Amino acid sequence: MYKRVAIAYNEPYPSRYDKVGEERAVLGVLDTVTTVHQALLELSYDVTRFPLAPPLKSTERRLSSLDVDLVFNLFEGFCGQPETEAIVPEALSELGIPCTGCPGAVLRLALDKAKIKVLLKAAGIPTPDFQLINPQIMHMFRLGYPCIVKPRSEDASHGLSETSVVTDLASLEKQVRLISVSYDGCAIVEKFIDGREFNATVLGNSRTTVLPASEIVYSLPHEKPRILTFAAKWEPDSQYYKETQVVCPAQISDEEHKLIDETALAAFQLLGCQGYARVDMRMDKAGRLNVIEVNPNSDISSDAGAARQAKAAGMNYTQFIDKIVQLALEKQTYGNQNSPHVKKRQASPDANTERYARVQAI
Repeated sequence: MYKRVAIAYNEPYPSRYDKVGEERAVLGVLDTVTTVHQALLELSYDVTRFPLAPPLKSTERRLSSLDVDLVFNLFEGFCGQPETEAIVPEALSELGIPCTGCPGAVLRLALDKAKIKVLLKAAGIPTPDFQLINPQIMHMFRLGYPCIVKPRSEDASHGLSETSVVTDLASLEKQVRLISVSYDGCAIVEKFIDGREFNATVLGNSRTTVLPASEIVYSLPHEKPRILTFAAKWEPDSQYYKETQVVCPAQISDEEHKLIDETALAAFQLLGCQGYARVDMRMDKAGRLNVIEVNPNSDISSDAGAARQAKAAGMNYTQFIDKIVQLALEKQTYGNQNSPHVKKRQASPDANTERYARVQAI
C-alpha cells in the first residue's frame, strides 16, 4: 500500500518577477501546497513537504535521497527559470519513484509556446497565426492587427496586461520591447481572437476524461481587451479581477460541448500529456475553436479552475487530489512511456520541417 508522499515545490525567493510586480503568482504555489497537503492527510497518507531551491546539483542530490512511495509534484521551476520545471519528473523517473502529473519531456515541450503552435498547426488543430519577434526584427512583422503580445516561455499570465493587445505599430514595438527585456527573450505575437473563451481540464493516461469546461466571461468596458491578464488572476482589487468571472460548467450547446471536449483531448494527446493538463481555447468568428495554450501540470489549488471543473464532475477536492495520485500510480504500472508521439516529436518536432526551421531560426 502506497502511504509515504512528499510534496515537491519551488521555494519562493527573489527573482525577475519581483521587478515587474508579479511575485504573487510565485507565492501562489504555497497556497496550493497547503490545500494539497490537507487533502492528502484526509486520505490518510504520511505527508512531508519538500521545498526545492537552487542550485540544480543540490536539488538533484536531495531528490536522490527521498525515501517515499510517491512524489506529488507541484514544482514550477526555480523562480525566474521556468525551463527548470522538468527536472523533478526527469530525476524521479531515473530513480523509479512515481510522480504526479506530466513527464519532463512534455513540460519542456509545453514551455515553448511557439513549438506548441507549430505542432498544433501540423496536426490540423486550429490555433491563431503567430510570429516570434524581438526589437531587432520588427521590420519582419507580417500578421496585421489586432494582435496580442506574450512572453514565449511563461505561464500564470506573466506579462499579460491590458496593453498586451495592440492595434498599431507603435504599441506593438513598445510591447515587444517590454516583453523582450522583462522576460529575457523573444515575444510571441499572435492574431488576437476576441471570441468566447473556454478552458477544459483533461485527466488520464492511456484512458482520459475531459472535465466539464469553464467559460471566462468578461464584463469589462468596451475599450479594455477581453483577456485573462495577470491582474485578472492575481490582483483582487483590480478592475480586471472584479470584472472577469468564471462560469462552470459553461453554458454551451451539445455541439459546442462535443467540440470543446474533442479539441482539448486532441491537444492533450498530441503533446503526450499524462495525469492532468488544462487546454485554453477561444472561438473565432467562423465558429472554429482555436487552442490558445496547453498547460500540463496546471494550477490545482482548491479555488482554481481544475478543482472547479472536478466539482462540476461530481468530485470534491479531496477526491480530485486522490484521482491525481491514482493516475500517477497507474502510470507507473506501465512505465513513463505513453508518449512515443512526444519522443518522436522531440527528435523531429514537426512534419513540416521547413516551418519548424523558421521557428528555430528566430
